[in-house]
Amino acid sequence: MQSTVTVVGEALIDIVIPASGNTAEHIGGSPANVAIGLARLDHPTRLATHIGTDPRGRRIADALAAEGVAMVAGSDRAVRTPTATARLDAAGVASYEFDLDWRLDPTSLLPAVGGHFHTGSIAATLTPGATGVAAAMASAREHSTVSYDPNVRPSLMGSPAEARPVIERLVGLSDVVKASEEDLEWLYPGKPLPQVLADWALLGPALVAVTRGGEDALILVGGDLSDRRPLPAPVVDTVGAGDSFMAGLISGLLDGGYLGGPDARERLRFAHFDHLAAAVDRALACAAITVSRAGANPPRRAELTIEV
Repeated sequence: MQSTVTVVGEALIDIVIPASGNTAEHIGGSPANVAIGLARLDHPTRLATHIGTDPRGRRIADALAAEGVAMVAGSDRAVRTPTATARLDAAGVASYEFDLDWRLDPTSLLPAVGGHFHTGSIAATLTPGATGVAAAMASAREHSTVSYDPNVRPSLMGSPAEARPVIERLVGLSDVVKASEEDLEWLYPGKPLPQVLADWALLGPALVAVTRGGEDALILVGGDLSDRRPLPAPVVDTVGAGDSFMAGLISGLLDGGYLGGPDARERLRFAHFDHLAAAVDRALACAAITVSRAGANPPRRAELTIEV
């Protein structure tokens, strides 16, 4: 029986306003992207989010349903669906404005015994919903494995000094944590990446990964630091690449028996990198396919050539 993955976090509409040309709207939100990525990799997936029943909310709900992602009951109670407006200057550089209210009732998340729980980004730090996310993570640890991607958004998370204790608490509740190099440079300016990974591992997670764009990803597991080179791919854009990496990593670890309940947590705790390398390779393959096409468009399992 496959483990059900419960993803908790924001789903929103990205409104892109170019310096010239037509405004476009796209479905976005890091947790929603991860949920879709996992569903495309054939994992039973549900999303607890906070959207409205307005046209934008219905568009998100319809898209999730089409991908096979189940929305947790109560996810459509927002007054209006959140948006992130990106205004592009003549050089294509974006400035962002968010209209986002985030709330979560952790009691709405029925236990998925032997499943996996994932969260991250805005939902994990924006109050009042972030309080519910932390409570849900703590509860999930009793019967499920947990993963987290901080995916920092400085305009919504305050200063690094304000964000660090919140993020570090969630790192400590997780079994697997993935961050980008940009995330860690903002959170810990001047601190070497291997030191950040080691510090986070001391908080509790068995596996800590950092992606570095076109450079080698760094993976710390069992006290050993390893690196893995990204797969070569023509880059159309990098939208959703980190979310695809996260979905691929969770997928590979689930298939390998290293996520999906307390017994899997113990296997992960005593694993070496060689045991987990295929899952990392799946993550890198998912990211490579995503950057080769426009937008947050993660691959389906049949598109992968690297399997666990």
